[in-house]
Amino acid sequence: MKSIFWVVLILLAFFSFVPAQSPYILVLGTAQDAGAPQMGCMSAFCRNAWNNRRLQKMVSSIALVDPATGGRWIFDATPDLPQQFQLLKKHTGDYSNKLSGIFLTHAHIGHYTGLMYLGRESINAESIPVYAMPRMRKMLSGNAPWSQLVDTNNILLKPLEDEALVRITETISVAPFLVPHRDEFSETVGYRIETYRRKFVFIPDIDKWQKWKTSIIDVISSNDFVFVDATFYADGEISRPISEVPHPFVTETVELLKSLSLKQRQKVYFIHFNHSNPLIQGDPEIVKKITGMGFRVTYEGQVVDL
Repeated sequence: MKSIFWVVLILLAFFSFVPAQSPYILVLGTAQDAGAPQMGCMSAFCRNAWNNRRLQKMVSSIALVDPATGGRWIFDATPDLPQQFQLLKKHTGDYSNKLSGIFLTHAHIGHYTGLMYLGRESINAESIPVYAMPRMRKMLSGNAPWSQLVDTNNILLKPLEDEALVRITETISVAPFLVPHRDEFSETVGYRIETYRRKFVFIPDIDKWQKWKTSIIDVISSNDFVFVDATFYADGEISRPISEVPHPFVTETVELLKSLSLKQRQKVYFIHFNHSNPLIQGDPEIVKKITGMGFRVTYEGQVVDL
């Protein structure tokens, strides 16, 4: 009996040290396109953040990691891509330049301009798959300097279609879906990531919820994790007319979802914060209010197991 006891203990110890093989999401950044603090901003928060690296936040982006295959995909190529790629390397323990692909949501500066670092002046990547919708692909292939990345095979444009599932491994699929936004140069999409266990949704940019043909409540009920646009906390944060940037306020989203059960509210993660948003500034009362209702506030380095 003693020998069996020791065998069981050894097996338990062994399996406790076996690295997790399940896919996961790693949050690479949480800020709106221009980061936090933003260029030219001299508010009280910005003045503090310029002098305190801990208050500075990288632009909204996530990585999908599959330990079983070593796959690493990044969603949105931000102006902070070099630092974010290094964060991804450190977290995975793989310091090679292997990148399985980049999925783009749309053509606003915080979501695709990081592609410039894949060119000759920087990493000089070789045929990194870049997944994009039709107008986004046309914009990249037909306009310098992005067209140079295509012509020199730094990137390989991969077609996406609305709601069409892309299988990136035997157990992981990704599907884009159109959302309403200011589509001057491209479509705007969110993404649904599906594994054999869970479903994850990423919507960093969208106009008011009522403009979308899909119910966000239905999205929450049919998925396990939902990352949503939280650019502004409430009206009056910025001097520009809010009609120019009609994102859903966090207060509007909370009001819309407050009747959901706690279990459903806990699926909702806020991301893509403008530097004016008290959630990214770490306002303790506001953060406590939102998290106290069950909602989550994303942070750099956060991991969500899929």
